[in-house]
Amino acid sequence: MHVLIIGAGIGGLTTAALLLKQGWRVTVLEAGTYPGGCAGTFFHKGYRFDAGATLAGGFDPAGPHTRVAEILGLEWPVTPIPDAAWVTHLPTESVYQWVDPARWREEYLTRFPFSARFWQKQEQLARIAWDIASRDFPWPPATIAEALRLPLALRPETLAAAPYLFRKVRHLLPRETTPAFKAFVDGNLLISAQAISDHADALYGASVLDLPRRGVMHVRGGMGAIAETLVSWIQANGGEVKYRQRVTHLETANGRVRAAVTARQMRFEADVFLANLTPWGLEALLGEAAPGNLRRETCSRPWMWGAFVVHAGVRAEKISTSITHHQVIVDVNQPLGEGNSVFISLSPLDDPSRAPAGMRAAILSTHTRIADWQGLDEAAYEERKAVYTQKVLTAAERALPGFRAAAELVLPGAPHTYEFYTRRPFGMVGGFPQTSLFAARGPQTGFGNLWLVGDSIFPGQSTAGVTLGAMRVARLVNGKS
Repeated sequence: MHVLIIGAGIGGLTTAALLLKQGWRVTVLEAGTYPGGCAGTFFHKGYRFDAGATLAGGFDPAGPHTRVAEILGLEWPVTPIPDAAWVTHLPTESVYQWVDPARWREEYLTRFPFSARFWQKQEQLARIAWDIASRDFPWPPATIAEALRLPLALRPETLAAAPYLFRKVRHLLPRETTPAFKAFVDGNLLISAQAISDHADALYGASVLDLPRRGVMHVRGGMGAIAETLVSWIQANGGEVKYRQRVTHLETANGRVRAAVTARQMRFEADVFLANLTPWGLEALLGEAAPGNLRRETCSRPWMWGAFVVHAGVRAEKISTSITHHQVIVDVNQPLGEGNSVFISLSPLDDPSRAPAGMRAAILSTHTRIADWQGLDEAAYEERKAVYTQKVLTAAERALPGFRAAAELVLPGAPHTYEFYTRRPFGMVGGFPQTSLFAARGPQTGFGNLWLVGDSIFPGQSTAGVTLGAMRVARLVNGKS
């Protein structure tokens, strides 16, 4: 049986490797020149810059990356973060997201003494959510077989989460909540749930607030090394990964996909197809053959967030902090994103592969609404980029004084940049905001031999979430074969 995967992102590559392990013939087609997609790493003037994702979690003993490594018999190029996964810089104080649970408890009791019950409930719900995920909970079920498997992932203690199935994180917040505390919680949710506490699902939100203590690692060589490790394993075990092969359309007949055709007019037939794409990207490949449900989804489902990012090269002697991830919230009384909240990632001091001697690679990003970048003429677009660049650099100064002067390279990118390099329609990144478990998207497409993988399917964003989704799709494909 032959499976063809469109896109060498983490979701596509993980599914490809797992199916290869199960005896499938595997071909991966990638439009770009390197793997990873939005979790890739690109070269520029001696730097290895992460294209999008910069935070790698899910390497704890029961985490999805650890489980995949055990199945495949590979070793990830990662080293543990010993202190704080990241620091959130509020206007009047900085809150350290310590990896050690006891140290984290001491931190939140010191910074937000009124929040103890909130974090206790969050930790309880997070344990339940991660426990369910470790038993391969197929949500939302895409087949009858998956629906029948749902009860197998449940345990008596799971019932403690039942009252929160329809609640938001805001329902867990303490009555004494201050603007600073809410902004802190919202900022952390926005990183991984793509939604703030007013809208984020309580169970999903509880699990992502636990991320700093769920196996966050440094990835040697940048985030793209995860994808590169998977590519090496696939190629060493007889699979194919082909670059510069942009799929332009899918041939269909009788409710099944028959072949993928590339811009080079190459035609690839297969038994099963996996699309490491957004629903909008998949619809574009199917054209007139796109099922009605998919067409209705792309018309009705709200767009994902976009990202404005600055890739910078900074002098290491000026920016010498050993903590590599920083979140800045400029004004706790204003909406997050659009430069008011910025996530900063620095290359580790002990990873010389990431930057020229004496320099560090820095990636600064903020959420932005992609609709605001549409329809601009070139002058207006460049002006908007310049304004956002200054906003992001100003925010960086709050966390890392002297950052602007230390930066010898400043390379801004906006949603159109992501659209061009990652082929994601309109530059949408990060997956869907996780506002309700009952609005989560599964991998089904309307074709019996075509499935979505990547951050569009539940549990969505982050390499850990995407890997969980990939493991689920691999099981699904094996069951349908």
